[in-house]
Amino acid sequence: MLIGLVGCPNSGKSTFFKALTLIPVEIASYPFTTIKPNQGIGYVTAKCPCKELGVKCNPKNSKCINGIRFIPVKLMDVAGLVPDAHLGKGLGNQFLDDLMQASGLIHILDCSGRTNPEGKPEKTDPKEIIKVLEREIDEWIKGIIKRNLEKVRKKAEIRKIPIEKALAEQLSGLGIKEEDIKEARKKADLESEEFASILRKISKPILIAANKIDLPEAQENYEKIKNENVIPCSAEMELALKLAEKSGLIKYIPGSSNFEILRDLPENQKNALDKIKLILEKYGSTGVQKCLNKIVFEVLNQIVVYPVENENKFSDKKGNVLPDAYLLPKDSKARDLAYKIHTDFGDKFITAINCKTKMNIGNSELKDGDIIKIVAGII
Repeated sequence: MLIGLVGCPNSGKSTFFKALTLIPVEIASYPFTTIKPNQGIGYVTAKCPCKELGVKCNPKNSKCINGIRFIPVKLMDVAGLVPDAHLGKGLGNQFLDDLMQASGLIHILDCSGRTNPEGKPEKTDPKEIIKVLEREIDEWIKGIIKRNLEKVRKKAEIRKIPIEKALAEQLSGLGIKEEDIKEARKKADLESEEFASILRKISKPILIAANKIDLPEAQENYEKIKNENVIPCSAEMELALKLAEKSGLIKYIPGSSNFEILRDLPENQKNALDKIKLILEKYGSTGVQKCLNKIVFEVLNQIVVYPVENENKFSDKKGNVLPDAYLLPKDSKARDLAYKIHTDFGDKFITAINCKTKMNIGNSELKDGDIIKIVAGII
């Protein structure tokens, strides 16, 4: 799974990316600071079963802090988008090519309204910036469909396959599936103006990170645009907390509503942390971790499953307890988990055991937090 971080120039994308990954990237207040996409690993958080089971876990592909499991997710911070990007303006073609690899998008929005869609200092309604980004992606998809539609129709006719299948093959590089196209066609004709927009909403869902919420203008603007798809956040504050935690100045778990100061600090650092506390008290967190969790678990409908080999000790063959945590789509079955572990396990899948209940579940649908033993033929 790949999550794309998108937005207009100077929206705080690179700061947001660094706050999630702690990878050093160039951050500056001028357009196109990011030229090539930055890629790294962020972590979604979920309740680890270790406390419920009364065991000490030994994570391998993830980490556990105080009963919270941090599960890796690939992130990509792409070049800023400007109006007419779909026509090649700015770094438009590169931007759109890059982001189409993603399963879902987090739109880092400068909620303060201090910059225009081109990243220049100018008072701008954040609602307009949201429209710019959505319109550019829609126009990009529409252009690709329009340019290839005749070829797609001929392919469908010659091979005697549904046009949705032929179009999906043409759009496979964009991560658009046949079922996405079928669902979009239920709501709009293939050649209609709205078809690309509907297809984008299905195949590239967007969550909005209302960034710079620590600024008074951002708090005012947030009240005008807030809904369940808009998360107030401060990437700058999250990054400050992560760096302070890394330096041993504070104890902080990403996504928390508080932190603990571990040593005496200079007055300027105390004042900075006091300002962060006010945002945490008002919004419950900096919002950065919440954005990543929400798009993965709620927008993209993923669950966390823990495969083990010993159903009694919840461990692998080396004795590591709850060693791995995997993200899977909500409707996944046991065989899907087997393939996630290794192709051979999927090919030679026999059945699965729910290690909490000790019940044989065959190829049943999995639930969030399940601990599963895969039984396969000789590997």
